[in-house]
Amino acid sequence: MRLTNKEKEDIILLHIETATDLCSVAVSKNQEVMAAKTIHDGNSHARNLIVLIESIITELPINKEDIDGISVSMGPGSYTGLRIGVSTAKGLCYALQKPLISVSTLDSISVGAQHQLALEDVLYCPMIDARRMEVYTELVDASLQQIEPVQALIVEEGTFDKLLSEHKVVFCGNGMPKCRPLLEKYPNALFADAEISAENMIGIAYQKFVKGEFEDVAYFEPFYLKQYIAKKSHVKGLE
Repeated sequence: MRLTNKEKEDIILLHIETATDLCSVAVSKNQEVMAAKTIHDGNSHARNLIVLIESIITELPINKEDIDGISVSMGPGSYTGLRIGVSTAKGLCYALQKPLISVSTLDSISVGAQHQLALEDVLYCPMIDARRMEVYTELVDASLQQIEPVQALIVEEGTFDKLLSEHKVVFCGNGMPKCRPLLEKYPNALFADAEISAENMIGIAYQKFVKGEFEDVAYFEPFYLKQYIAKKSHVKGLE
């Protein structure tokens, strides 16, 4: 049985997360997850995203018109992944005449760590894997108030000396594992391995929907952090 148009005083949102190598989709009612699906298939978002969305909606007692808004992970992250996610979200918003909500990828990673560890009096340092020992990161408190801005950071021995001498910090995200060997010696360093997921966008997106904090569908662009540079082709005849 499908929900009728306003048997629901409820807010139903579709969430799209494609900022990394995971392709993840969730549907929520108010702040509760109705369903979620993730595909671990590298850089296959273009092939998998629409299939995931169609699949998850088909399995629920709703249709596309019942969705009140669409949230999308805005970055930073993979240039291609972000472009595919945002383009898909914008297309759905145009077609369904629904508002677009952007959610910081780093903030949603911190939310996932909070759900996993349920700690008080700690800071969160989400990390998205970039090249070598570089990560996209920020520093936030438990209410996601930013303490250090989003930046591309090369993690080296001693990078977090001062911070970890004064605060307990939870390191999380898919960039955390490569940095962990440099951080484990600090008593104040904590680690969360919660998977990046569209489910972690739900609370942030719901609050933005209630406040009417929507993006301009025509002009919204992902937050790439770094400009994409196309590599020179080395195929004979195309150089």
